[in-house]
Amino acid sequence: MKREFDVIIIGGGVSGCAAFYTLSEYSDIQSIAIVDKCHKWANVSSSARANSQTIHDGSIETNYDLQKASKVRFSAQKVRNYALNKGLQNKAIFENQKMAIGVGDLECEVIQKRFEDFREIFPQMQFFDKQKIKVLEPKVIEGSDGEDRFENVVALGYEKDWCAMDYALLSEHFIQEGMQKKSQNRTFLNYWVKKIEPRGEGYAVISQDDEEIYAKFVLVDAGSYALPLAQSMGYGMDLGCLPVAGSFYFVPDLLQGKVYTVQNPKLPFAALHGDPDVLIKGKTRIGPTALSIPKLEKGKRWFNNISLELLKLDCNLEVFSIAKDLFMDKEIRDYVFKNMLFELPYIGKRKFLIDAQKIIPSLKLQDLQFANHYGEVRPQVLDKTARKLVMGEKKIQTKKGITFNMTPSPGATSCLQNAMIDAQEITQYLNKKFDLERFYKELSPQEL
Repeated sequence: MKREFDVIIIGGGVSGCAAFYTLSEYSDIQSIAIVDKCHKWANVSSSARANSQTIHDGSIETNYDLQKASKVRFSAQKVRNYALNKGLQNKAIFENQKMAIGVGDLECEVIQKRFEDFREIFPQMQFFDKQKIKVLEPKVIEGSDGEDRFENVVALGYEKDWCAMDYALLSEHFIQEGMQKKSQNRTFLNYWVKKIEPRGEGYAVISQDDEEIYAKFVLVDAGSYALPLAQSMGYGMDLGCLPVAGSFYFVPDLLQGKVYTVQNPKLPFAALHGDPDVLIKGKTRIGPTALSIPKLEKGKRWFNNISLELLKLDCNLEVFSIAKDLFMDKEIRDYVFKNMLFELPYIGKRKFLIDAQKIIPSLKLQDLQFANHYGEVRPQVLDKTARKLVMGEKKIQTKKGITFNMTPSPGATSCLQNAMIDAQEITQYLNKKFDLERFYKELSPQEL
């Protein structure tokens, strides 16, 4: 079996699979390998169970400012166009209505101002008053007594948009397409990377079973595992990792589409939202919760996947000091404690119901069912030097033929955008060519 490649990609989630496809389709690199520790692609964070199945384009995500939304909408356009061009409608990509609601006068003002500020970059976006929301999402307006809820409620959004995605199926499609493009490409499942070592003019990627494969360039798209791998090689020592696990509840089929709420800009975690599940018909998911745990992935039981490696790397004064500073902020502290309560038996479900009723006021305790084995860990990166959380994606470019990506949400939406950036770096390093013009023409013609 071939063991030497031009490029090895570590991580078979949607980001790694997108890089595999992008290099195969748009570059003249001849041999690309992709490895993943699991038995199938997209089995951790990119699994349909692990995320909200949303294409985040910045329109209803109220924690995105205008600058970030302008950038993210092009990332969303690429992944949306890929799925539509490849005929993945109602297989990997799904059409729904979507909206962000403001509840109460202050939040309604936020939504009204956001609509006015953002409609230039989202010209098809609509403003919905309370009566229009009642038509589109009656359960958002219906109160617990069957009458309309008393608060003022407005929203912005779309009556129809290709906004839901099964990122696991998308990942598998990227792999299939990439394998068809280059005969020397190879895939390695059940290949858990233990370490990466410089070897000659490139690197050896060594598995837990002491198998070795080699490449001139290594791209690490391993989610929560990327920073520990980087630090094991002496890179990213100025960074720490705060793993945050999200969980969801199922409710009956009460929402017609995606309903998001106003985000607290201080929090790096997604505000509560409701999403019809693309895999389980007749179920709507409400979430996520957010709980910091010493794990790189959730596992089926709490004690599964406790990361001693993570604890060893992050048990230092800088990380604890940053955490202490974060807890000094009352809003962050209250949010953390509330989410800890969500995990407690008996109490948790009742506390979560109060938050969920912001979206569906008539929701009852018996409507909530904890979504077992749903949700996953997102690595919130800490900058030890600046003593703060790093919002969004983080990249470590060594300029030595190895790059590490840490991609919390919206990493899945940005998978092709990030793949394009990485492909340009890789082809330049290897003195190869990347057809950027064709990439834009096929996936994001508005940027040409």
